Amino acid sequence: MKSHTDHIAIVLYRPRFSGNIGAAARCGKNMGINHLIVVDSQQLDEEEMKRRATHVAADIIDEIRYYTDLREALSEFQYVIGTTARLGSARGPVISPREMAERVAEFSAENKVALLFGPEDAGLTNDDLRLCHLIVNIPTAEFKSLNLSHAVMILCYEIFSFQASSAAAHFKPKMATSRELEGMYGQIRELLLTIGFLNSQNPDYWMMHIRRLLYRTDLQSREVRIIRGICRQMKWMLEQDHRAKAEVSSL
Repeated sequence: MKSHTDHIAIVLYRPRFSGNIGAAARCGKNMGINHLIVVDSQQLDEEEMKRRATHVAADIIDEIRYYTDLREALSEFQYVIGTTARLGSARGPVISPREMAERVAEFSAENKVALLFGPEDAGLTNDDLRLCHLIVNIPTAEFKSLNLSHAVMILCYEIFSFQASSAAAHFKPKMATSRELEGMYGQIRELLLTIGFLNSQNPDYWMMHIRRLLYRTDLQSREVRIIRGICRQMKWMLEQDHRAKAEVSSL
């Protein structure tokens, strides 16, 4: 069974150095991943990017897709994998790069997969990681901070290595996109605030757990539409009940 690398993109969020972008492009090219997205990065030097990418990966630099907003950049993907050096309950459970490669093999046949890397100095924030279905941590001995391109290479290598091993795995059907999921989560959040399930002072704490629960279900577009339809119907019923009580109280 082979991983479909045509469906995989490297997404660099707020990279600080042009050279790191070029080096990441070269790493992707080495491992058969040729799509590169750069989000919210300023004053990039294309010549430096191409120098670090070398002439072999210059085509990847030429075809970089640039975005200013992370949610927009991820909106077309059905599966988003975030990376983190820092651990903690607020950042969610993490898996190893090798485990990640097996998941990618399952999903990439029918789904677009994003490998998301944060800025070199700080990495991805908790809010960034909430957009991810899966979070990967690269184990290290003592010094936890890896060069951006090194982290890119490790993940891409594991995907390539798993592909080359032809390990057996089943394919996952096409899932809902990040745009569809974010619309659903917004609707769920609004409904749960209305009924008082979420603490209005800190609603995102419980929403984080709801996201993690639903990410494990591999929702498809039709299932997302069903959940959104249930939310709309419940909101309509609550509004009807509120109107009825208001009419009774006015008599």
